Amino acid sequence: MTIASLPMPTAAPAVAPEHVAPYQNYVYAYPHKTAYRPLNPRPALTDLWADEPQDSLSLYLHIPFCEVRCGFCNLFTRVGAPDELTTRYLDALERQAEATREALVPTAHFATAAFGGGTPTYLTAAELERLCDIAESMGADLRAVPLSVEASPSTATADRLAVLAERGATRLSLGVQSFDDTEARAAVRPQRRADVEAALQRVRDTGIDVLNIDLIYGIDGQTPQSWAASLDAALAWRPEELYLYPLYVRPLTGLARRAGGPDPEWDTQRLDLYRRGRDHLLSAGYVQESMRMFRRADAPLVGPDDYACQTDGMIGLGCGARSYTRDLHYSFDYAVGAHEVRAIIDDYVSGAVDDFRRAVVGHAMTEDEARRRHLLQSVLQAAGMPLPDYRARFGSDPRDHFGGEIDRWADRGWLRSGGDRLQLTELGMAYSDALGPELFSPRVRAAMAEYEGR
Repeated sequence: MTIASLPMPTAAPAVAPEHVAPYQNYVYAYPHKTAYRPLNPRPALTDLWADEPQDSLSLYLHIPFCEVRCGFCNLFTRVGAPDELTTRYLDALERQAEATREALVPTAHFATAAFGGGTPTYLTAAELERLCDIAESMGADLRAVPLSVEASPSTATADRLAVLAERGATRLSLGVQSFDDTEARAAVRPQRRADVEAALQRVRDTGIDVLNIDLIYGIDGQTPQSWAASLDAALAWRPEELYLYPLYVRPLTGLARRAGGPDPEWDTQRLDLYRRGRDHLLSAGYVQESMRMFRRADAPLVGPDDYACQTDGMIGLGCGARSYTRDLHYSFDYAVGAHEVRAIIDDYVSGAVDDFRRAVVGHAMTEDEARRRHLLQSVLQAAGMPLPDYRARFGSDPRDHFGGEIDRWADRGWLRSGGDRLQLTELGMAYSDALGPELFSPRVRAAMAEYEGR
């Protein structure tokens, strides 16, 4: 049975007492990167990490290169890398890794690792070997911890995938977005379905434990039937994970001409496609982990049991990568426009080891911001937030800090009542991108509003 032959998804209860636009902001990290500001004075990494727990860190390496910039993309990346730029970038990445490793204790332990971008597999097979060497120079044992890598169909070549598999990759995320060639072009993502299918076969041939396929709904011209076809094409590969992303159109992207005020008709379309996709994946034996993430019920669990993104620190290397301590989230400068991105990368590749011993831009984490981040990163997951965890960390009940928000979400039908955890209802899960932004602090909201996109 295909999704097109399924009945319409069950209508959700009306949102009360007011209409709320469901697609406001994708909260994958808090505070948002547009709330970061230049740090003056620039703090030394040795000071930032001196008193930080370092027994369960996450390591992230960012590769800011793509063969093409998709129309919806506002990530930190550039198209192409002329004049041996990838070599010079990896040279700088090595220098940054050296400076960062000096700031950590000798016993620092990494529980997870990831390569993102951009497109990490834009690098050649030999360059991917070097990237893995840089990660391991930090003390990360890539063959002993989960390693996730992002790829595009055109760069998921056999030689690159062989390197990743041999060096310990446990998860390969392929950005497909649509199996319909016309829809792909509408999203400014030129690709052919035949090439996508060939790339998926190559991934499966490597034996990497987890294949994730990214799909997007809300593309111009997309219909329930074409959405059904993409979902079924993805399911034919029995991916261990599927991410379903609503299309967002943001300033400075290729699709920005569509940007404007709220679009209730588009909201309705995206909600309908989300519910159709969710229902179909659930009926196909997948478990919903968040608004976007679905995991095959019998898929292997390759992540650590005790890693907690709410509390454990992160080391980010490369332009576009963020690092998290309890007191400061920091990174390098951020931009979307091609000229500005190139200038930031040029500054990065010319940096000496001393340049990487201090944080550049960031956002100080107050106790209030830490509480908001903990609640956001917990309640937006299907499992919800255990109340004992929050009380143990902050010494109080979340209602003491966020009683108004919790009551409002419950009144709208977004939260389940009772029990020992805060957990989203089916309706609340669908409105995750509206719920999340309501927890942004006034300080973060003001910084985001003042940010000038470039």
